Amino acid sequence: MTARPRWSSDELEQVRQLAATYFTKEVIPNVPKHVAQGHPDKALYRRAGELGLLCMSVPEAYGGGGGTFAHEAILTEEQVKAGDPSMGFAVHCSIVAHYVLSYASEAQKQKWLPRLASGEWVGAIAMTEPGTGSDLQAISTRAVRDGDFYKVSGAKTFISNGRVCDFLIIVARTGGPGHAGISLLCAEVSDTTPGFERGRILDKLGGKGQDTTELFFDELQVPVVNVLGGEEGKGFIQLMQQLPQERLSTALIAMASIERAVDLTVEYTKQRHAFGKPLFALQNTRFELAECATLRRVCRSFIDECVESHLEGKLDVTTAAMAKYWVTDQACIVADRCLQLFGGYGYMKEYPISHLFADTRVLRILAGANEVMKELVARSL
Repeated sequence: MTARPRWSSDELEQVRQLAATYFTKEVIPNVPKHVAQGHPDKALYRRAGELGLLCMSVPEAYGGGGGTFAHEAILTEEQVKAGDPSMGFAVHCSIVAHYVLSYASEAQKQKWLPRLASGEWVGAIAMTEPGTGSDLQAISTRAVRDGDFYKVSGAKTFISNGRVCDFLIIVARTGGPGHAGISLLCAEVSDTTPGFERGRILDKLGGKGQDTTELFFDELQVPVVNVLGGEEGKGFIQLMQQLPQERLSTALIAMASIERAVDLTVEYTKQRHAFGKPLFALQNTRFELAECATLRRVCRSFIDECVESHLEGKLDVTTAAMAKYWVTDQACIVADRCLQLFGGYGYMKEYPISHLFADTRVLRILAGANEVMKELVARSL
């Protein structure tokens, strides 16, 4: 079984129990419905808000839990452990809420954060465009000022929470080419907002039930006062400042995936028999699991170090990139090796290892492709 992280505490373990109960009793029974419709029920965001599980690292003055990133890490771990692929909490809590907390005006924080913390609103961030991928400086969505408003036009893709979001941070070009022309604009959106259209829910290899969508803007009006940071041209720097936390969150998902894969496979191989004995009694099985367990221990030590560093405000871009690329790579390796030990059953959707195998693959791509992470590491050498 998974050991308690060294950065945890008795209070955090109580949060863990609450999160585990929420996922196993309220979310998991609805996963088939979420997969069929392509998105989770928004009522489950509100329920999480009622339980105090949303925006736990946001100060109480803004409706949050007054905790730290460790609280968000616990929520992430328990979601993976439960096997839920649908709720977009990592984006909602660890990313969107922290852009607002870091850069919005006091009045905006008072208006927006309580609605995110309660689950009344679901948050999303629109970065990626059909032709940009990890190259954020190539953003072409344009925001043209018209009096007290910007008119935003363009297209975004691969937007997590795009189908259900009520609050959207849009990465748009308010100026010329390059990073200096990029700003972050906050928009309150609904299905009836003029100039805003939700495209199709994308049919993904994994992450079924989590709404990853296309978004389209046709002169969507966003108040000028909704520029994060209060002035144009700060968007790229803001993105760079927040990406280490996003990448650490991605690494945490990968870490929890490794732990779940190993736990599932140890349990299965001790119960499943072949050649007159449990699979676990076969030397190859034992050697494979010994290596996977070692990878788990090594990755956990690195992740714990990163979480502790982040809690102290010391996590740097290079280390976050290392954690993101290394642990997500290992998660895919472990998921593949563990699925192999399930044999034909591992390829069947009724076995959770098959879903974990598919869900893990995207972690090497999102939050900056792992090839980009290696380039960031190389720049520090």
